[in-house]
Amino acid sequence: MDVREFLASRRAKITPEMAGLTLIGGRRRVPGLRREEVAMLAGVSVDYYTKLERGNLAGTSESVLDAIARALKLDDAERDHLYNLARAASPSGKTRRPLQSGTVRPTLQFMLDSITAAPAFIGNHHMDIVAANQLGYALYSEMYRGSARPANHSRFIFLDPRARDFYPDWELAANTNVAILRTQNGRNPFDKRLADLVGELSMRSEEFRTRWAAHNVRRHYAGTKVFRHPVVGELELAYEAMELAEDPGFTLTVYPAVPGSPSDERLRLLASWAATERIQDLAGATQPQDVHRP
Repeated sequence: MDVREFLASRRAKITPEMAGLTLIGGRRRVPGLRREEVAMLAGVSVDYYTKLERGNLAGTSESVLDAIARALKLDDAERDHLYNLARAASPSGKTRRPLQSGTVRPTLQFMLDSITAAPAFIGNHHMDIVAANQLGYALYSEMYRGSARPANHSRFIFLDPRARDFYPDWELAANTNVAILRTQNGRNPFDKRLADLVGELSMRSEEFRTRWAAHNVRRHYAGTKVFRHPVVGELELAYEAMELAEDPGFTLTVYPAVPGSPSDERLRLLASWAATERIQDLAGATQPQDVHRP
């Protein structure tokens, strides 16, 4: 199902003009490329491409996958996703990967605590915050006002109305979150916890359902994010995300501010507030708590 919908959705985005094809008469019934046009561009038979789009990717060679990626003008994240879907379709890809526990090694927490000038946290493939430093908990204090643990980015964005204020560009945050989840689903299609999260959000949020159906994917390792914190105001922070090789499934993300910028000064204020409020204690709270302004 995922293979068919992903390839069909990418095919619908490419017009014949974008693919360099000359239209010859007749009214088209599809918004993008036809299957036979993708097959021609990829150098495979129509029957073979039709079989692939129906989900039969097992055993597909890298050269064919690359040809399809070129025909559909897939970006790097989409190409990776196609390869992940093909890997999952193979017999070896159906082996379930071991899941990470909900805790990190002590040395990872020591590392987080040594980062004092920027928010930092470790997350997993289910969008949970597994561990953080003091500034990390302070940055995401709004997530910890609810009772659910672990704090989860996806549930916060789609189920908590506070997220609309916390993310000035909520649409971007929502689109990015779902694209990351879709990417992880391609990497780990037999992850029950991930499937349960997607099912829960699909049942409870039409905004999520619409985005999930789009089959968009993306890489998310570096860039800039903007937050509107209830205590210190707007924060424009860079982010760098690194997968932890010794702890598969965990990713370290750090949010530095440009030195001397207004956001850098606001991070200092946030650190002072976090120290007096002991905001990190919210991570272990089981009841909703209010965020107190100075």
